[in-house]
Amino acid sequence: MVSDKVRVETFGSRAVVLMDSISSVSEADAGQVVVSGSHGGRSSGEFAVRQPLAACFLNDAGVGKDDAGIAALAMLDALARPGAAYDSNSARIGDAQDAWDNGIISFVNQAAASLGFAAGEPVRGAVRRIFGKADQ
Repeated sequence: MVSDKVRVETFGSRAVVLMDSISSVSEADAGQVVVSGSHGGRSSGEFAVRQPLAACFLNDAGVGKDDAGIAALAMLDALARPGAAYDSNSARIGDAQDAWDNGIISFVNQAAASLGFAAGEPVRGAVRRIFGKADQ
């Protein structure tokens, strides 16, 4: 578990910021890649859309009834912002470090797909592939 926020990698001017709770997102995170331990439900989406993030990763929380666990992806997509969820069986809910180390992408919104993110890829590998090549 991370304490509040931790920057784990930097690609040019873009950092990967881990935060166990998406409620920690702030203006300082605008333009950054955020990997959060939070579920991808609507309440998390309310925080995720507050800043124009380069990409936002959330736990799919088992997806749930009517896709409630990934509702934030549609909210981000409505603003043309990349969002993805990682499988709750690959990383613990509430643990951003586990998501970065072990998370496997399970769902992507259209904005994330347009960048090249896809289900089945590790979060860390996908971020390095998409943002590493563009900013180094």
